[in-house]
Amino acid sequence: MSVFDRDPDDQVQILDADGELVGDPPDLSDAELVDLYRYMRLARHFDERAVNLQRQGRMGTYPPLAGQEAAQVGSAFALDDGDWIAPSYREHAAVHVHGLDLSDILLYWMGHGAGGWDTGAHVLPAAVPIATQIPHTTGLALASKLRNDAAVACAYFGDGATSEGDFHEGLNMAGVFDVPAVFVCNNNGWAISVPRARQTASPTLAGKAAAYGIDGVQVDGMDPLATYEVTRAAVEKARTPGDRPRPTLIEAVQYRFGAHTTADDPSVYRDEDEVAEWRKRDPIPRLERFLRETGRLDDDRIDDIETDVRTQVTAAIERAEDTPRPDPDRMFADVYADPSAELRAQRAYLNRLRDRHGDDAFLKE
Repeated sequence: MSVFDRDPDDQVQILDADGELVGDPPDLSDAELVDLYRYMRLARHFDERAVNLQRQGRMGTYPPLAGQEAAQVGSAFALDDGDWIAPSYREHAAVHVHGLDLSDILLYWMGHGAGGWDTGAHVLPAAVPIATQIPHTTGLALASKLRNDAAVACAYFGDGATSEGDFHEGLNMAGVFDVPAVFVCNNNGWAISVPRARQTASPTLAGKAAAYGIDGVQVDGMDPLATYEVTRAAVEKARTPGDRPRPTLIEAVQYRFGAHTTADDPSVYRDEDEVAEWRKRDPIPRLERFLRETGRLDDDRIDDIETDVRTQVTAAIERAEDTPRPDPDRMFADVYADPSAELRAQRAYLNRLRDRHGDDAFLKE
């Protein structure tokens, strides 16, 4: 049975929480399966270091991704280099798998205008406003269809985005024009402090696809093999017109272990017992157990991966912190083609302050 013939509440799963096979494994080589694990370990370590950088005052507010590695890495693995990703603000792992350098991700959260995107990697800038990247994805996919090329556009967003008008407009247009798009909803249970149950009365988010005449699939978002397999099927369907609608809405059910951002305190609205229960489904040890039991990983290989991961992240931090910061005057350069009177006044005011106090004064705590 095709994954698209399942009911929205019939969740796709290949690995259970103990790393045991409960479904057919995807057609991935041993090396690809280990790479899947390597990227997940890299994402977790990068996340830990990024939170520490923010706590040390070396970076601005940062949105942690721990717990979501399987959904991000597994889905991005299913994309071709020529496909497009339109991320929200938490898809650090997905955009890195798709070619964005880790240092560019760090630069974005350090406030550097050059950070966070790379057209060569076919990654749009991170979208902090909720759901605004969804119509962009439909537009990218429509352009691909009109050009008759093979590119698929993939959007990432959280469960809270399904309450926004942009979600409905983007998916409605995708269905009407039957565009090659995949919409990955990272349902991590919370939209900041608002639980999933307060977002919608719909039994599932995947079920919303029916309103737009497209396919909807719910997958265990903490199972990297299932997420890969569902996304691969959705990408293949999007790329090759057939009897089914080309767009797909994937609801990847998962949990964010940490805060919404480093400016958030989840203990105010979330029970720690709930967090502990979800940690039992941690995607990294889950995949590791499967790879160990099938002879694809052992202690030595895991030690090598850990060393490599730490080296990569350290190098990325050094590159980001060594990148010259742009002149503050640049923040006014690309707002309007012809600067407004108010913008000119703001620029002049900043320059007077810089002349009077020097730039070092703005760096003091």
